[in-house]
Amino acid sequence: MLKKELEIFNFQDLLEHFPLRHIDRTRLTPIGSITPAIDFLQAAGRLVSLEVMGEKAGKRLVGQLRDNTGTLELVWFQGISWVQKNLVLGSVYLVYGRLGFFLGLPQINHPEIEAFTPDKAEGKNFLEPVYPATEKLKTRGLGGRQIGKLTQQLIAMIKERDLPENLPGKLVSQFGFPSRYEAIRNMHFPADADTFEKATNRIKFEELFIAQIRMGLIKSQRHRYSQGNIFSQVGDLFNRFYKDHLPFELTGAQKRVLREIRNDTGHGRQMNRLLQGDVGSGKTIVALLCMLLAADNGFQSVLMAPTEILANQHYTGLKKLLEGMPVRIEILTGSTKKSARNILFPALENGEVHFLISTHAVLEDPVKFKNLGLAVVDEQHRFGVAQRARLWKKAAIPPHVLVMTATPIPRTLAMTAYGDLDYSVIDELPPGRKPIKTVHRFEHARAKVMDFIKEEITKGRQAYIIFPLIEESEKLDYENLMRGYENVKAFFPEPKYWISMVHGRQTALVKETNMQRFVKGDTQIMVSTTVIEVGVNVPNASVMVIESSEKFGLSQLHQLRGRVGRGADQSFCILLTGVKPTINSKERIKIMCSTNDGFKIAEKDLELRGPGDISGTRQSGELNFKLANLLADKQIMQAARETAQSILDADPDLNSPDNLQLKTFLQSQKGKTGWSRIS
Repeated sequence: MLKKELEIFNFQDLLEHFPLRHIDRTRLTPIGSITPAIDFLQAAGRLVSLEVMGEKAGKRLVGQLRDNTGTLELVWFQGISWVQKNLVLGSVYLVYGRLGFFLGLPQINHPEIEAFTPDKAEGKNFLEPVYPATEKLKTRGLGGRQIGKLTQQLIAMIKERDLPENLPGKLVSQFGFPSRYEAIRNMHFPADADTFEKATNRIKFEELFIAQIRMGLIKSQRHRYSQGNIFSQVGDLFNRFYKDHLPFELTGAQKRVLREIRNDTGHGRQMNRLLQGDVGSGKTIVALLCMLLAADNGFQSVLMAPTEILANQHYTGLKKLLEGMPVRIEILTGSTKKSARNILFPALENGEVHFLISTHAVLEDPVKFKNLGLAVVDEQHRFGVAQRARLWKKAAIPPHVLVMTATPIPRTLAMTAYGDLDYSVIDELPPGRKPIKTVHRFEHARAKVMDFIKEEITKGRQAYIIFPLIEESEKLDYENLMRGYENVKAFFPEPKYWISMVHGRQTALVKETNMQRFVKGDTQIMVSTTVIEVGVNVPNASVMVIESSEKFGLSQLHQLRGRVGRGADQSFCILLTGVKPTINSKERIKIMCSTNDGFKIAEKDLELRGPGDISGTRQSGELNFKLANLLADKQIMQAARETAQSILDADPDLNSPDNLQLKTFLQSQKGKTGWSRIS
């Protein structure tokens, strides 16, 4: 049960199942002085009644706990028979839990409850841990209190040698940390609040420091030992394109990133670089210049996109940019016909094709290159580690890797989540781009919003109307979309207006066809429940309407907004909401209306959601720290990163006597960690 519910498989897991908080068992609140300002309540009293109420789904057990000042209601919805067997009417109990009110009366649902004895109130600073548990465990008699007793027994049995130190001795002294053994003991059963705080800081630092050391070693070893093709010259293709074909002057940020890539690829080690840039910042041009650099040095390149529509878009855009250049660019997707493959595969293998744009199709065994030197991966979190590894094996020397993402990741998080990669950011937009105007409108202003779309369509523009995935039910999503679609059709009747629709029930072919109709301008409006693919480029689309926008996260809203603003015309994003959005929703919408900066939005998103729900940052390993919080613990994280870096700078293989126990610990953890290099 502990395995399934809490992922506690062994003693180590139990020791690292840290308490949510500690409560002072000597402090009791008289029931008569309870106020709504109290969050968690601890009280003692006599159990004067216990009664089952309601039937079937509404069945519950209600108890009355009384002291000499008032009465507190205790309620159980699950495990009723177990509670009835274990509680005795007339006995005195100590209860603890989150306070609520029902019909004005104080109430605790599913309280922690135990027999009350006077000695509970005699000791001083009696700090008792409160552990996370699930309702299932509580009904089996394995609630937070029982987990605490198990942990107490385990800690009484272990010795210091069972929890050897994993930080260098100098570090422990420098920061005044308790030993690892003391820290873990004091996380569970501290003598006082100060002892607990010191233990917490030690464990947080350890988690962040070990993660930084682990990734620093991967990066350091790659820099020192990995073999990579040398792109020694900037030749005719690069210079000719730069001089005659570049559609706009590169920004300072693009030039800086190109210098970093030139440095990486010129030293005979494999490049592994993450290129982060907001929507429309010009990552694709940087990728193309890198591919031309590879071609100048006699190497082929592949650009992998996660979907066929994005692959086709990259192919069309790059082919147009390369018109008149002596390079051959081809595309390979799941839809590529056998006759075309029969021509393409030999041309790839003999080196006639310089650039291949592809989806997962490039990973198939028949696809062979003469000398693959560069792999550009667009939106890398859509490709698994095993898939990428198959691509790297298509060359005798692993190709240089440039990973691109348009999902802004706060720098603090990126340096932790992607610490094993070199990291570049394009933080400027190309000149001439007009910022998207974002506005918030309530549901009752829908008619005015539709009139505005008509005005834009009259100017020859196009619009997206996006509906959220409201429930975890495809049926409800579909019904919601169809209602929305009929509503849109009422405002935009055929044949004056034409509408494309994309949703989850359509086949890939129908989705592709409907999307292409919009891309080509055959329809003026795209209605969708699915998030329009990252990177979809329709420069003529100038309006993005997001229905029920209070139901979207900040990052989602920003990604959707980025589907417009890709042409020279002024673009607009309209956030439609119900009349009473929550405080959190209002905050998100306010941020969206105040800035177009994806990095500011990502920082705010991290702040609002916390670091426990960061999607797409790392497919092959989560930031699964037990205690450390990337937002709240920035100072500890900075200290951990700087300390790890200085240790690796001085002793890159951790061979010095000072670092041997750290090295031993890392070796003992091999295979237990989700962190993984990109290739």
